[in-house]
Amino acid sequence: MASDRSLEREVKFDGVEHDALRQRLSEMEAERASAPTFEDNWILDRNNELLSGGCVLRLRVDSRGAFLTFKGPAHFEGRTKVRTEHETRVDDAEAMRALLEELGYRVVRRYQKMREEWHLGGVTIALDHTPIGDFAEFEGEGAETVARRCGFDLERSERRTYLRLYEDYLKLHPEAPPDMVFREE
Repeated sequence: MASDRSLEREVKFDGVEHDALRQRLSEMEAERASAPTFEDNWILDRNNELLSGGCVLRLRVDSRGAFLTFKGPAHFEGRTKVRTEHETRVDDAEAMRALLEELGYRVVRRYQKMREEWHLGGVTIALDHTPIGDFAEFEGEGAETVARRCGFDLERSERRTYLRLYEDYLKLHPEAPPDMVFREE
């Protein structure tokens, strides 16, 4: 199990027209790193000790495997959200979840998305399709610069996490499922 510790630097936008952004990224000669892939994310907490401090413990399963991630409290540098992030690959997501539950952690929220990634210089651009709309995240040093080059107004960036966005969505749509998941037809 290899671990990675870094600073996450991210700018996020909502209501993004993915086709137009793909076209712009192609014009800028960005490299498409992955086709859209499904992600399933579980947020765990113990007596609200992490979320109340602005931290997140996430177990993610996607096409690359399973990953356990801890994100520290966020602060902003300009419009860029900055936070410490520790991530490690895990061999068995269900076993890791069971271990965390034995330690008193419980799944408090689940969210899903389809994510397509592009790279331009040292910036990763994620095109996220979620049950509540389409988003783009620019992550890395120079995230603000690349976002501006793609035509985004930094003053319109979204500061909320997907968790907070969905909590706000539920206030307006109480009939929605308790978790941000795609409805099965």
